[in-house]
Amino acid sequence: MSGLLVDLPWFFAQDANSAWLPYIYLLPIPFLFYFMIIRPQSKKAKELQKMLSELKKGDDVVTQGGIIGKISGIKDNELILQLQDGVRVRFLRSAITGLYTGATAPAGKSETKSEAKAS
Repeated sequence: MSGLLVDLPWFFAQDANSAWLPYIYLLPIPFLFYFMIIRPQSKKAKELQKMLSELKKGDDVVTQGGIIGKISGIKDNELILQLQDGVRVRFLRSAITGLYTGATAPAGKSETKSEAKAS
């Protein structure tokens, strides 16, 4: 094993016939770009398109601006979000970044801070 490591500098030695040898290191770069940047990004875009196509009335969603609302209506390329009772805003479907899961409190910890201080 150590003999192989000692012979590596000889293998990569520069002479007149091996002037192209340093360019071998450049060959894996396109593959690295594809597998580390392009492929994950396209996979994420496909998941987002799938999520956008499966939106339905009653889903809680988050927009690019951080607005959280419940879908109260769906048109072709528009969603109508209900932010609170009587407040509805139209958004493009492309402005939705994901479903809102919410930060729900655990069932056992439903008391407020003022109730906790009183006890």
